[in-house]
Amino acid sequence: MRNVTDECLQIVIGDGHPMFIDGIRALLHTIDTLSIVAEVATGSAAYRSILDYSPHIAILDSAMPGMRGLAILEQLRTDAEGTAVIILSDCEETTYVHRVLATGVRGYVLKRSTGSSIIEAVHAVSRGGLYLDPAVAAQIIPTGVFGVSGTMGRKPAGRTLTDREREVLRLIALGFTNKEVAGRLGITTKSIETYKTRATDKLDIHSRAKIVQYAMIQGWLESPLP
Repeated sequence: MRNVTDECLQIVIGDGHPMFIDGIRALLHTIDTLSIVAEVATGSAAYRSILDYSPHIAILDSAMPGMRGLAILEQLRTDAEGTAVIILSDCEETTYVHRVLATGVRGYVLKRSTGSSIIEAVHAVSRGGLYLDPAVAAQIIPTGVFGVSGTMGRKPAGRTLTDREREVLRLIALGFTNKEVAGRLGITTKSIETYKTRATDKLDIHSRAKIVQYAMIQGWLESPLP
């Protein structure tokens, strides 16, 4: 997602239930720096609107008609790299959340949460961060694959990462593609692939969902983007 400073945040909302659309609109209208550019009710309409408007953020219901499982999210990761997606969902199942995060989604909010969670997600994502609903984060981090059970403590890396390896892995965890990371750091895509491979081999983590978990445990997602 592109950096946002003083410009107005453009947002697409997608939900199959008109009442939810109304509620989200009312919430977002409380923030002067936001502009809703499209409201849609299906996954295909969301995809078209995001490509047409290139919004900063898209807030999408994972269960709305036409989402085709995670297919729309996979397409957006490739075709709309500048748009950060926040998912609204009723599902708290860890496996499903991992699969959603692996598509490059930058926010995951439970529909049963208060409206403030959506606002917090928008603010976090607009600053280049990643937002997980607290109820979801509490399940994901303690049950990660790093031997972290029942604790939010940070796990030391088995082999120390270099500063460059750490920064590459952090940006990947934040949802950036290898090409975007290369552009931000001013190095080649091939170099990014090399740093990523070295880092994941050292940590023995080989999926994006596990990279995100590790980054959250280390606190990497709280620092500003380069």
